[in-house]
Amino acid sequence: MNIGFDNELYIKKQTEHIKERMRKFGNKLYLEFGGKLFDDYHAARVLPGFDVNGKIRLLKEFKDNAEVIFCINANDIEKSKIRADIGVTYDQDLFRLVDSMRESGLYVNSVVITQYNGQHSADIFRNKLERRGVRTYIHYPIAGYPGNVDLIVSEQGYGKNEYIETTKPLVIVTAPGPCSGKLATCLSQLYHEYKKGNVAGYAKFETFPIWNLSLKHPVNLAYEAATADLQDVNMIDPFHLDAYGQLAVNYNRDVEVFPLLKTILQIISGKDVYLSPTDMGVNMVGYCITDDEVVKEASKQEIIRRYYRTWCDYKLGRIDEQAVEKIELIMKQLDLKKEDRNVVVPSLEKAEEKSSPVIAIEMPDGKIITGKTSKLMTAAASSVINSIKYLANLADELLLLSPIVLEPILKLKKEILGYKNGILNLEEVLIALSICAPTNPMAHEALSNISKLKGCEAHSSALVTNSDELAFKKLGINLTCEPIFPSKDLFYV
Repeated sequence: MNIGFDNELYIKKQTEHIKERMRKFGNKLYLEFGGKLFDDYHAARVLPGFDVNGKIRLLKEFKDNAEVIFCINANDIEKSKIRADIGVTYDQDLFRLVDSMRESGLYVNSVVITQYNGQHSADIFRNKLERRGVRTYIHYPIAGYPGNVDLIVSEQGYGKNEYIETTKPLVIVTAPGPCSGKLATCLSQLYHEYKKGNVAGYAKFETFPIWNLSLKHPVNLAYEAATADLQDVNMIDPFHLDAYGQLAVNYNRDVEVFPLLKTILQIISGKDVYLSPTDMGVNMVGYCITDDEVVKEASKQEIIRRYYRTWCDYKLGRIDEQAVEKIELIMKQLDLKKEDRNVVVPSLEKAEEKSSPVIAIEMPDGKIITGKTSKLMTAAASSVINSIKYLANLADELLLLSPIVLEPILKLKKEILGYKNGILNLEEVLIALSICAPTNPMAHEALSNISKLKGCEAHSSALVTNSDELAFKKLGINLTCEPIFPSKDLFYV
């Protein structure tokens, strides 16, 4: 892989910049932490060299001086809102994030339930946390928000919210997803801090868009593509241009809310804290790009992946047509075509030849390996089996798994467990292969090469099942799919 980003330089620069911002506010900073804390594969794909867990490495630099507050919106708990990228509800993901944060050695202060209005499921969620020893706090909806600033910054506004006791100089405020109340929690805390006579400040940590790259730089357009369903738009920060005469890129929601946020901060602290939304950020990513051409090409490939993801989500009824129109516009702006993704054409050509769904996987050396749906297994399973045979230098015609091994599993699925379509998915085939590996040297050799698939690109000629999609994610393979159902059946899992 060509490297375009210096992760060690990033950790160094970002650490120094956050410390500088902490000093500005008397060593008490509430840092709104956006994006993914763990497994930030989007950043790693568009910035080759970026560590997927680089943000946690960064936070570990502050381990002795930082604590974490998690926010979750009571309405999201009530609706069982799901994180589309990993397929779990926000409340379950919050449990996962708390566990991961603790395993990383970072102190989790508490969980705040925002927009609480008596939701029963939020009460159950709170009980679960408190009975496991996790402190929880409640923040309420504010009438007239966001327009009525006098009410917001009063005892009937932020004053109604429970004050979260903190002891560390850096307070990281994060959440499982957007619209969870991170900003409001930070501002509520500032209100209470100043009421108590304490000095504290607010800053925002966001990786994208990268403020000191051009508006139409592919890495910034890749961010727009990733948030096409939210209709976020990158724009020149007019406040930054007016204050400093300097072009800076931000996104529409931050720019739109800035006048209100500036007023609230001014009322709370009694002074002008920031002159622009860009000022609020602490992002140093743009200073750590070492090869702009590598980053541009990686970002273009990410946009094509997002194009397919958006079309599939539309086909599955998850998003509206506006998101599709937006992603197509981004493709046109950079003159990108679907065929610019190497695995697309081989997948479609082989599917037409075989009259069956096919997945094509690009090997680390550039070779394209395909696999089709058969009577025994899905295209996902056969393409991965064929790929690890290639990586292990085993003959293509070699059967790693004999039908004698697979047929009892198929029989179990169909006759005992009642699956209508009883063919084996990718995870089931890999489990079968791992069982055979101790007594089959070739199966062992093939399986030992599976880690080499991490970071490979793949394309399917049809939508894949949820289980196969998740298995590809676990293997670290970047899969895209044609927005076509593999059959006319409506029940599709």
